[in-house]
Amino acid sequence: MSKIVITGGAGFIGSHIAENLAKDGHEIVIVDNLDPYYSVDLKKRNLDIVLESGDATFINADVTDLDKMKEIIDSTVDYVYHEAAQAGVRISVEDPFKPNDINVLGTLNVLKASLDADVKKVINASSSSVYGKVKYLPFDEQHPTEPVSPYGVSKLAAEQYCRVFYEVYGLPTTSLRYFTVYGPRMRPDLAISIFTRKMLVNEPITVFGDGEQTRDFTYIEDVVEANKRLLDNRATDGKILNIGSGNRISVNDLIENLRIITDSKSEVKYADTQKGDAENTLSDVKLACDLIGYKPKVEIHKGLEKYVTWVKN
Repeated sequence: MSKIVITGGAGFIGSHIAENLAKDGHEIVIVDNLDPYYSVDLKKRNLDIVLESGDATFINADVTDLDKMKEIIDSTVDYVYHEAAQAGVRISVEDPFKPNDINVLGTLNVLKASLDADVKKVINASSSSVYGKVKYLPFDEQHPTEPVSPYGVSKLAAEQYCRVFYEVYGLPTTSLRYFTVYGPRMRPDLAISIFTRKMLVNEPITVFGDGEQTRDFTYIEDVVEANKRLLDNRATDGKILNIGSGNRISVNDLIENLRIITDSKSEVKYADTQKGDAENTLSDVKLACDLIGYKPKVEIHKGLEKYVTWVKN
């Protein structure tokens, strides 16, 4: 079994990866600064779940602190999952400096500490936001990257640092471009979370734009499986992989699916499009399929049913 550091391990995706790997018998070290960008209580609940699932410890630390990263990521560490980030496309439009500090400088610190510690691999969480302007669909990894938000720019820079640390310094890295991940413990500021909670109590919901914009939604279990497949995998060194469902759905159709599941009477209100929001996303996951055998299993209606059940409970 391996010793694995997971930055951002109190967050949505990071806590699921940590819980799963801990249950598999790995020694897990969660690094998180419990930033109050959203409820710290939710993050603490995530932590409790992970700490009860196996050999796991928590260190309250910030990836922007290089000395601290070097202290935590030492020669006893085998792998690093770098999930820590300032998320949120819209918030990055309001304040482009915070995502740059955390997502770019923070990634650089994690990479430098990992290089010095001679870890076997750094798995970096990236985002479909790096694509931005659509030239064609589905997005394959060769699609031009023209982000339309500071968040997308920061994630693209982090990816490129990972690639360079592999090509120049020989540190094995893989970046995964996640496509709109959802499921239990998801951030409360994401659309599916907001819609579900309002629809369960028949409150009106607001859609930005006309609702015909489409998203490739990826269920958390598929994302965790993709991450686990990167352990001891050398074929992905230096690579960037799409991790999505390979399908897309309009926001209006998403709401109709949720309406059927929740039996909701919620009214839908439409508002102006938000700056930085992508118009359409759709992943081509062939490369991930070829290199790690990735095959998304949870289709959207089934995933929404599982999520709604979790919210109710």
